[in-house]
Formats: sequence, C-alpha cells, structure tokens
Amino acid sequence: MQKFSDILSLIDSYIGGSQWFVLLLLGTGLFFTLYLKFPQVRYIKHAFKIIRGKFDRDGDVGDTSHFQALTTALSGTVGTGNIAGVALAIHLGGPAALFWMLVTAFLGMTTKFVEVTLSHKYREIASDGSVAGGPMYYMKNRLKMPWLAAIFAVATVLSAFGTGCLPQINSISNSAFATFGINKILTGGVLALLLAFVIIGGIKRIAKVTSRLVPIMAVIYFTGAIAVIFYNYQNIWPAMVVVFNDVFTGTAASGGFLGASIAFAFNRGVNRGLFSNEAGQGSAPIAHAAARAHEPVSEGLVALLEPFIDTIIICSLTGLTLLASGVWTEKIDNHFQQADMVIFDGLYADTNHNDVETLQNYLKKGEGLSPFTGELIVNEGQIENEVTVFHSRSIAENVKIYSADNAIFSGNIEVSNGKLLNPNSWIFQGRSLIHSAPLTTEAFSRSWFGNWGRYIVTIGLLLFAFSTAISWSYYGGRAITYLFGIKYVMYYRIVYVAAFFIAAFVDTTIVWIFSGITIALMTIPNLVGILFLRKEMKTEIRSFFNEWDEYFSQENKS
Repeated sequence: MQKFSDILSLIDSYIGGSQWFVLLLLGTGLFFTLYLKFPQVRYIKHAFKIIRGKFDRDGDVGDTSHFQALTTALSGTVGTGNIAGVALAIHLGGPAALFWMLVTAFLGMTTKFVEVTLSHKYREIASDGSVAGGPMYYMKNRLKMPWLAAIFAVATVLSAFGTGCLPQINSISNSAFATFGINKILTGGVLALLLAFVIIGGIKRIAKVTSRLVPIMAVIYFTGAIAVIFYNYQNIWPAMVVVFNDVFTGTAASGGFLGASIAFAFNRGVNRGLFSNEAGQGSAPIAHAAARAHEPVSEGLVALLEPFIDTIIICSLTGLTLLASGVWTEKIDNHFQQADMVIFDGLYADTNHNDVETLQNYLKKGEGLSPFTGELIVNEGQIENEVTVFHSRSIAENVKIYSADNAIFSGNIEVSNGKLLNPNSWIFQGRSLIHSAPLTTEAFSRSWFGNWGRYIVTIGLLLFAFSTAISWSYYGGRAITYLFGIKYVMYYRIVYVAAFFIAAFVDTTIVWIFSGITIALMTIPNLVGILFLRKEMKTEIRSFFNEWDEYFSQENKS
C-alpha cells in the first residue's frame, strides 16, 4: 500500500501538485479577466439582480432556480478547505498566503463565469426529462471531441468519490469522535442514511436541501468567526497590515513559526485558493446547468459570485480569526501526527538565531540537518538522547511518550532516517505548532464563547463536509448519465452511499492523493476547452447585454 501511495504521490507531483498546473489555472483566470475587461467588477451588480429573479422569463427551461443552483454549487465548494485549507496555507506560507488566496479568488471569479456560461449553453435534456450539463457537453457538441469529454466524465466520477465522498465523512467522523466521543460507525451510519434520503430524490431535492443548509451553516460559521475577531479587536488592524506587508518581504520567524519566503507564500496561497473555490475544475457548471435560464450568460453571472462568497468572504474570515487570535505562531499541547514528525540528531532551539537559520534552510531545501537513526532511549516518557523532535514545522517542547495503550513508556524505540519504524506502537505528546482544522478549532476557542467555540468548528465541519458530499453525488451522477445513461445513476448512488459509510471508520489518506490527480484530469481539459472558445464567450456576452438593455428599457417604460 505504501508503494502504491508513493507512485500516486509521484504522479500527482507532475500533474496537480506541479508549478505549471498552478500557473495554468492562474494564467487562464488572468487571461479572461483582461480579455473580458474585468467582468467580476463590471457585472457583479447584474449577478445580484439575476439571483433575485429580475431577468427570469416564463417558460425558462431548468430544474432549479438561480439561487438554488448557486447554493448547490456553493455547498460543493464551501467545505473543509474553508476551515482546514486556510489554516494549512497560513501554517505553511504565513499571513501573505491569505493575500494570494484572495488574488486567486478574484481571478477565479472570471474563470467560473466563463466555464458556467459555455457549459450552460450546450446542456441537454436527459431521457427522464431532467437537465444534464457540464463541460463534457460542450466538449462533445461544440469542440467535437467526445474522447476528451469521456476523460472529463470519468475523472468527475472518480473525483466524486475522492473529493466529495470519502474524505468528507472521514473528516466528520474524526471530528465528532474527538469533540463528542461519538462512535465513528454510528456517525457514518446515521449520515449515510440522511445522504441516501437526499440524493435519491435527485437534483430537485438536493437543491431544496442545499438552499436551506448553506445559509444556516454560513450564519453559524460567520457568528463564530466574528466573535473571535472582535474579541481580539486590538489585533485586527495589525493582522491586516501583516498580510499585505509580508507579500513583499516574506514572513519572518515569530514564536514557533520559523518564517516563510515570498515564493512559498505565493505557492501555498494560490494552491489553497484554487482548490477552495474550484474555479476552472468544471464541477460547478454541472450544478448550474440545471438552473432555469434562457440566456447562458445570466447563469454564468450567478456563478461569478461563488469564489467571492467562498474565498473572499469565508476564507478571509477564517484567516482573520487565525491571525487576530495569534494561534498560528503558538505551540499548543497536542498528540503528534507521525506524518508531520521527524527526529534530528543534536539539540536545537528556536530562540537561537543560528539554529533558526539552520531550520529555515532545512524547510526550504531539505538540507542542513541530520535525521536521527538508531534507538531512542526513553525513561518514564522522557527521551534521554541528544535529539530534537520536529513536529508540524516547529521544534516540539515538553515531549512525552506513551505506549499504544496510553501508559507512560520506558524502553527503546527504533528510528530510521528520523522516522519511527513502528509508528503505531507509540504516542508522542507535547507542545508544537498545529495546522489544518485543529488550528482553526483552537482559534475559535479564543473568544467570548471560550471552549464552546470549538463546537462551532465541529458543527461547521459537519455541515460543510456533508453538503459537499451531497453536491458531489450529483456531479458524479451527471457524469454517469453522460457515460452510460440515466438508468445507471441509481446503481452509482447506492455505491456512493455505501462508500460514504465505510470511509467513516477507514483510513482514507491515500484518497486525498488520488483526488489531486483526478481534479487535475478534470481541470486541464476544461481550461483548454474554454480557451478555445474565448471568441464565442465574447459573442455570448454581447448578445446577452443587448437583450438585457432592451428588456429593462421596456420595463422602465411600462
């Protein structure tokens, strides 16, 4: 299994995790922003008008309203990335990473506008009378590349499991167990039944549920975030200043944080921003294709709001809670994750300037430090060797070692190249930096709510992740419809629900790597396709605004 995981990681490093892939995504957004003359600025007021139904016509074809299509697509993008992804980006790249997330979202608004417009134009009516759409339809009907459409559809099915199903319930069950002590199998069983009830009803029931769920979860999360930010009101302005200052200087070492370069902040911020709002991936156009609209551009304008809400608003709130509360530089008592831990020969301290430079060199280049190989001598939980435990990119303090049954350990532990040979046999506990969802959870406890703030994150994770699973079940179902026909969708839904249940209590680490590859296989053909159709996009916009001006001029006369 480890060899298979290594192979997938290698493939991902050349595709989804590569620099050229990030530049392709960002470059496409920048190109269309300039080519279409900043539509995310010029047309945002039109988008709000369309959502309110001001441009609707009797007889518009579709299964959902504009608002329902927006909330369905948002429920697929607003997920664990908004809670865990922002925390990971700041943990790795410092405050400047938040700036690059916002820049990425700004450009992603245009990408989303273009991909949804073109996909909506070439949607079809399925044999059961429902609307089927997505990038695979413009690839087949306009580009005349059915083979490319098939690649996209297969990647969408795989991503439905790798992005929307398995990791989401795994995050929910782990969080519910850690916070409330709820058995993972029980969590998986209850939520699998709820999921089945929602998705078997098709897009109309999905849209009805998400149109209620998304506003509720947004209000809960918004309330908690605002409480943290204003509780730490004296840090609001310094936090905003440091975000923009560090863009040009990089982030200096502070507390347990060892610093980050300008390039690393850019890479982490762009990467997390892109995968937070899914602009360019081609998933949102599948949801928006079901919207009742006679003009494709009108639905594209609605989709333009997604990155604005998902990243510019929600991710900014998460980022400000982390920065205002100060937890991103604090060492917190925690159980160490073996994947985040390495043991070095020699003693190092982050209060020593020379040691900090050595550690920074290691983080940038993987050089300058010698991983420990040999036996750790442990007495009453304390390491007696002259070694440094490095966890979560920080020097760990007050390290104590327990056996797997939580008894204080005494004896020897074999280590090779800085890693434990039998990692499941011991538990390392101490103070270090933390990241992802635990970091956001800690930030939410720094408010008037106190420890109750942790429950807001847990509930937010549950709602965000569950809604993501709902939306991705629909995306995968539309891809199955394209590949095999509508009659096979029910079999797909049964497998989806079963996998959702099993993943609640099975390790899905390898799935995250696999999902990175499938996301790239969706994104690359979609970006190439919309670039080919850039002139058609301009024509569609011109036609739309001719009708818009005519419609509202007549309305004003009447």
